[in-house]
Amino acid sequence: MPSTDTSVLARDTYTGASTSVEIDCPEDVTGLERIMLVAQGDLQRLLSAFFARTITIESIYSHTEPRGAGASPENPIKQARQVHLKCGPRVLCIATSSVTVTSAECERLLLDEKFALGQIFRHLRCYPDFSLISVGAQVVEGKRELRRRYQLKTEGILCEILEVFPDRDMFLKGTEWLSPDQS
Repeated sequence: MPSTDTSVLARDTYTGASTSVEIDCPEDVTGLERIMLVAQGDLQRLLSAFFARTITIESIYSHTEPRGAGASPENPIKQARQVHLKCGPRVLCIATSSVTVTSAECERLLLDEKFALGQIFRHLRCYPDFSLISVGAQVVEGKRELRRRYQLKTEGILCEILEVFPDRDMFLKGTEWLSPDQS
């Protein structure tokens, strides 16, 4: 899933007294959806705040290149992975990622301690560089889907991520959407 498009669809600007977030997205995207689209490694936290419930990560697959002598800029370790962000049994987001690790600390967190990507940035106490590459909305099997492709980068780790929110109704209905009869 390496990106070749380097255009940026979201821009944060700030001064000592003001902040502005601009995002290029479909017109029908709601304010709450825009907040989720510009999440910078903290989507799980934002979803937990929205639903007022624990959000878990379910690993669907993880394919890691051989580790060799350990991660470094000269010897990066690459991993392809997919996870589901879930609230109870409901899938809130499907995240498919290509991760490149170039530091021993990020290698340990990702591969040994099995940290989720967002938790790695929180553990490192850093805000990653964020580039929103694409945003799309479509109807799939009768459900309104929202997706974004973006990149998170800090020293030691680069993540290229495609996230799909399979049912935008969750952002309108909130906790009501979580009940089984809302499928």
